[in-house]
Amino acid sequence: MKESFVLRFDDKDLEVVETLKSLGVPRKVSNMLAYLASGVEATSRDIERGSDLRQPEVSIALRTLRKHKWIEEKVTKSDGTGRPMKVYRLQTPIEEILEYYEREKLEEANRAMQSIQKLKELLTEADSS
Repeated sequence: MKESFVLRFDDKDLEVVETLKSLGVPRKVSNMLAYLASGVEATSRDIERGSDLRQPEVSIALRTLRKHKWIEEKVTKSDGTGRPMKVYRLQTPIEEILEYYEREKLEEANRAMQSIQKLKELLTEADSS
């Protein structure tokens, strides 16, 4: 039997996942980003084993990463017989992905501040009437 090596989450990876989740990044995407952030190439099976995601969750996370064009996928021949396998890796540097989430949070904060300002104005007008 062929020996295979699959990366597994350590405490730092788990902290990365929790921090991404605290920013509103879905758990599936957080796990996937934490797993692939090290620059590894992995099959969906590797990602399942290493990131504690089930196959449907890996597929959902891949869909999100594809939508943003953050993932590269290539087809490789499997060992022996069988279907070719897809291998995934981040094509966008993790720093750029984090900048995306940073911009998203700044925009969200700005919208919230505008709403608060509007409420202040509306309530101040109501008091003076």
